[in-house]
Amino acid sequence: MSKTSIEIKQGIKLHCIKTDKYKTDITCIIITTPLKRETVTKNALIPFMLRRGSKKIPSQYLISKELENIYGASFNCGIDKMGDNVVLKFYIESISTEYALNNENILKESIEDLLDIVFNPLTDDKGNLNKDFLDVEKQNLKNTIESKIDEKDSYSFDRCISEMYGEKGYGLYKYGYVEDIQKITIEELSDYYNYLIQNSKIDIFVSGNIDENRIAGLLNANENIKKLKPRIENYILNNEYTESKQPVEKVKEIKESMNVTQGKLVLGLDIISNMENLQATSMVYNAILGDGANSMMFQNVREKASLAYSAKSTLVKQKLNIFIRCGIQIENYEKALNLIKVQLENIKKGEFSDEDIFNAKTYLISGLKNVNEEQDTEIVYYIGQEIAKTNMTLEEYISKIENVKREDIINLANNINLNTIYFLKD
Repeated sequence: MSKTSIEIKQGIKLHCIKTDKYKTDITCIIITTPLKRETVTKNALIPFMLRRGSKKIPSQYLISKELENIYGASFNCGIDKMGDNVVLKFYIESISTEYALNNENILKESIEDLLDIVFNPLTDDKGNLNKDFLDVEKQNLKNTIESKIDEKDSYSFDRCISEMYGEKGYGLYKYGYVEDIQKITIEELSDYYNYLIQNSKIDIFVSGNIDENRIAGLLNANENIKKLKPRIENYILNNEYTESKQPVEKVKEIKESMNVTQGKLVLGLDIISNMENLQATSMVYNAILGDGANSMMFQNVREKASLAYSAKSTLVKQKLNIFIRCGIQIENYEKALNLIKVQLENIKKGEFSDEDIFNAKTYLISGLKNVNEEQDTEIVYYIGQEIAKTNMTLEEYISKIENVKREDIINLANNINLNTIYFLKD
C-alpha cells in the first residue's frame, strides 16, 4: 500500500491510496467547513439534497439505474463532526476496472458520476436547488433531529458536550436544530451551497489498484472541477498542538430528568498538557482508564462493583477531551461517581500495573494494524490525518504508542481535569 497526495487546485487535493488488496475502488469527496450555529442546519440538509439528483442524473431513480449500469456500484452520503468542523461525505464504491467484462473504465465512470452529484446539482432556471426536494428533506431532517432523544446513550454524550462547549463549534449538534429548519428558504440554501463549494476545503480520496497520475488527469479535465475556484482552506485546525485548555473554576454538574429506567452518567474531562508525544500517551491513558475489556472502568466499576451496565471512556483527540460514559441504576449515582473518581486518582498515583500498560498498548496497536484490513476504514484514517494535518503513517503511529512510558502516563494523568458531570435520570 502507498499513499500520495496531489494538489488539483489551491484548497482542493487528491489523495490516492494505491492497494491491490481489494477488488473494489472507493472514491470519497470530503467537504470540510467550520461548525457555526447559523449554518449547521444548512450543512446537514445539503448532502441529502444533492443525493436526490444532478443535472446529468436528475432523480434518485436514475442514480440507482446508473449505479446498476456500472456493475452495481453503491453510493452514499452523510455528515460527521470532526473537532470544530463539519465534514460532508460522499462515497461511491465500484468493482475495480480490471474486473469489467467489456473493458469499461468503471473507475472513470464512478468518479465522474460522483463529481456530478456533488458539484452539478439539479437546479431550476433561476439557479436554485429543487424546491420539492427541500420540502421532503426538511421533514426527514426534522425526524432525524427529534429521534436523537430515542438513543439515550448518544443523547447523553451529546448533552455533556453541549454543556461543555455551548454554541462554540464542537458543542453544536451535527444535524442542526429543528427551530432553524423552517426558516431555510430554497434561495438561501442554494446561495449557501454555492458559497460552500467555492470556499471550503475539498479532499478527494480514491482507494484501489489505481494510477494516481491518470486520476489527477481525469480530475483536471472534468468540467465540474474546472468550475471550482482555488481557495484558502477555510476550516478550523484541531490537533494536540492547536488546542489549549485551562482548568475550570468549578466543575459543572447537570442532572436532567426524563422517562428512563436506566441512568446515563457522562463525565467530560480536559487534557491540559503540551507534553511530548501527547496524542499517543492520551490513547494509552484512555485505554487503561476505560477503552476495552481490560480497562479500569470495565473491570472495577462494571465487573467487580457491579455499579454499571456499561462503563467506558472515549478519547476525542481533536479537542483533547476524554468522556467517561456509564449506564447505571439511577439510585447508584453517588456510588458510581465516587468509584469513577477513585479510578482517576489511582492512575494519578501510578496504581496500575505493567500488565495494564502492556494490555493497553496491545489493544491499541491491534486496532491500528486492522485499519488497512478494511478499505473504508483505511480511507477514514487518512481523512482524519489530513484534516488534523498530522499525516502520520500507521507505522509511525504504532511506534509512538510503543514509546509511551509509565512516567508519561502518570504525568498526563495529573494534568487531566474534570470539567462537566452530566446525569440523565428519571
